[in-house]
Amino acid sequence: MYKSILIPTDGSALSRRSARDAVQLARELDARVTAFYVAPTYRIEVYEDYVPPNLVTPQQHAAMAKKTAQRHLDFIKKTATDSDVRCRGYYVMSDDPADAIVKAAHKYKCDLIYMGSHGRSGWTKLLLGSQTSKVLTRSRIPVLIHR
Repeated sequence: MYKSILIPTDGSALSRRSARDAVQLARELDARVTAFYVAPTYRIEVYEDYVPPNLVTPQQHAAMAKKTAQRHLDFIKKTATDSDVRCRGYYVMSDDPADAIVKAAHKYKCDLIYMGSHGRSGWTKLLLGSQTSKVLTRSRIPVLIHR
């Protein structure tokens, strides 16, 4: 069965519920988990001579992204530790979270991606897009969707 499960997180309540269930599955399968967070890349929006007053430097952005990632990854790590499941955590910066998730699954030799979905359909899904849908279409390994 599965021996290494990637758990992508965005820190949302749905993502935390999904992570808890993923850790439970890993415990039942005697698998390890890899917690994974994708932070947005540094982007500066300057319009001609206007510079936003809340502008942060690339270094400040990187520090904030690391702090946020650590908080979200620590939740999964604690959940795994409490359930006696081996866990490691990583984060990257990317503007394409779905691509980063698929690459991480390959890089960390995961044989299952376990992620949450808001269950949107129809126009809402088309308008808002879905990282889960993108992972489903791009991944060559199984993806288990938690709704």
